[in-house]
Amino acid sequence: MNAPNDFSALTLDPTLAQGLDALGYTTMTPVQAQALPAILDGRDVIAQAPTGSGKTAAFGLGLLHRIDAGAVRTQALVLCPTRELADQVGKQLRRLATGIPNLKISILCGGIPLGPQLASLAHEPQVVVGTPGRIQELVQKQALSLSGVRTLVLDEADRMLDMGFEDAIRDLVKRTPKDRQGLLFSATFPDAIRALGSAMLRDPVEVSVDGGAEPATIEQLFFEVEPERKAPLLAALLLNYKPASCVVFCNMRKDTEEVVGSLTHYGFSALALHGDMEQRDREETLVRFANRSCSVLVASDVAARGLDVEDLAAVVNYDLPSDADTYLHRIGRTGRAGREGLALSLCTPADMSRESAISLRLGKSLRYERMAPLTGRPSGVSPAPMATLRIDAGRTDKLRPGDIVGALTGEAGLKADMIGKIDVYPTRSYVAIARQQADTALARLRSGKIKGRKFRVHRL
Repeated sequence: MNAPNDFSALTLDPTLAQGLDALGYTTMTPVQAQALPAILDGRDVIAQAPTGSGKTAAFGLGLLHRIDAGAVRTQALVLCPTRELADQVGKQLRRLATGIPNLKISILCGGIPLGPQLASLAHEPQVVVGTPGRIQELVQKQALSLSGVRTLVLDEADRMLDMGFEDAIRDLVKRTPKDRQGLLFSATFPDAIRALGSAMLRDPVEVSVDGGAEPATIEQLFFEVEPERKAPLLAALLLNYKPASCVVFCNMRKDTEEVVGSLTHYGFSALALHGDMEQRDREETLVRFANRSCSVLVASDVAARGLDVEDLAAVVNYDLPSDADTYLHRIGRTGRAGREGLALSLCTPADMSRESAISLRLGKSLRYERMAPLTGRPSGVSPAPMATLRIDAGRTDKLRPGDIVGALTGEAGLKADMIGKIDVYPTRSYVAIARQQADTALARLRSGKIKGRKFRVHRL
């Protein structure tokens, strides 16, 4: 007999079983268990769920269950606040849809040329994932029709409103059929989200997964510091706790570059991630952080939406956020899947009200520790274990991860355990190599061939 929280207990389209198996999903998370039965019944749903709760699979299984793969028209639209999150959602939907033949899923976001996206829409996708501004632009150009949409999803709705997308969202909602299903997912529920839910949803089922309790696996420590001593204190904390991977959050995007500059001065391998970066630079930064070619990622909140890094060792609040929900959302990125996590927060005298809000939300006093800021350039800072090579070829060149591994272990003569994560994009590929072997691998790839062909190769 199936347990009530097993996916096998749901009346899912049989073609989705292959995707669930591929992802290793057997038991539903709380948000999936609460939301999926209503979603599969065709009900509208408004759900509050923190990062890492499994909401993508919840709405993904629901919208794929309703897809008619034989009908060549857009039947599902998922709106996301950032390109990174849209890319992450699109990739997970593709994995879930492994067993559905002839299904086209398109990721359509701003910040990249419009031409290729217009060309790709000549063959209409059944599922579209994208950012509101670009989707609105494509609809206005009559390149994309929403008249056949059966499922509309707003993912991370609170951040989309924070980024000024409300008008675009309301315009797109009006362009979808009145009888379509609406699913709204948000980490927080401010009044603006309630108002948006009232406008787009019909008698919705409300689901809430509590992200307010302190995660038992995350150690949360706070450190008092004067504003001018924050950078040397951050370096001291990283040197003391030695997290293998760490995201440092700043409230202002301009501060991310300044913090990276100071960490680089101290000898740490750090990169910035913020909304002003070009798309390729953002992608390469995320690739390098995920494949361990960079140990510290300094990010703004909006840019970090969609960041998907397994086993993140630590989160640092260089700036305390303005509300407790954002604090919980940030620290929820570490200590996942039963692992222990670490959250370190720098607190200036001006942060008293923010500290009080966090303490109230946690229902306990904050735990303060003492740490002396660095007074000079330290020794003993370990470099990132990997380095990244970029190959100027990708899926359009029929290049696969196995081809890259074959070239590295064959002509290049590397041992397989020197090769890390491989990411293949349409026109370029990235491979992580053990740092001490990176220059050797670069020279040999440049002088040799991959899949019988010569490609340009660079070290990032």
